[in-house]
Amino acid sequence: METPPNVFVFDTPEQLALAAAERFIEIAAKLDGELDRISVALAGGKTPKRVYELLATEAFKSRVRWSQVHLFFGDERAVPPTHPDSNYRMVYETLISKVPIPSGNVHRMIGEGDAKENAHDYEKYLRSFFAGFPWPRFDLVWLGMGEDGHTASLFPHSDALNEQSRWVLATKNETTGQQRITLTLPVLNHAAQVMFLVTGKEKAQRLAEALRPRTELKLLPVQAIAPVAGKLEWFVDGAAASCL
Repeated sequence: METPPNVFVFDTPEQLALAAAERFIEIAAKLDGELDRISVALAGGKTPKRVYELLATEAFKSRVRWSQVHLFFGDERAVPPTHPDSNYRMVYETLISKVPIPSGNVHRMIGEGDAKENAHDYEKYLRSFFAGFPWPRFDLVWLGMGEDGHTASLFPHSDALNEQSRWVLATKNETTGQQRITLTLPVLNHAAQVMFLVTGKEKAQRLAEALRPRTELKLLPVQAIAPVAGKLEWFVDGAAASCL
């Protein structure tokens, strides 16, 4: 299949991570001065982790006005922030603890406790932060893709894919039984820019499927990402792109 124009293929995961970090710098620089704040929804996973590590290096972090940046989370597992599975823990260790971002600019999804209550509380907080907007308008959303085509914690065949009014939901990974909290599709699709970061040969066939024209009624969750008035980009490595 022909590679769509919004799909950028890099030889290695490291090249992809470097390009993604540079894109973050570009977006922050463009918005600096235009906006009082920049809102970013982060993804978990190995590929975003490397991007965060790069952004924490002197070569990158000195180019960002971190007092302007507000970090949110696209999803979280229902675990405490010290748990190895916590997205917050990963981001804290790789990025938050290493850059001069005010603590008040980091907006953690609470994982410990009742997932439904935590989803309700995070939605309430988002509605306050984005007060006056029918939907939040993140300046940047980073997403990954699972081998089953899920993104954030929106899994295939989940009722959460049909949500049209809520901003945040409690979901469950049916394979592992693990409770999750996630932003909903309308929230993700109202972002100004959405970037998928995908690496690995094990995701090659699913990526090719995800990038085909959306003709079926039952879409993969990743295929439901279609920004309403924003930009969608895919950063993929050569292994993930091997079936394109």
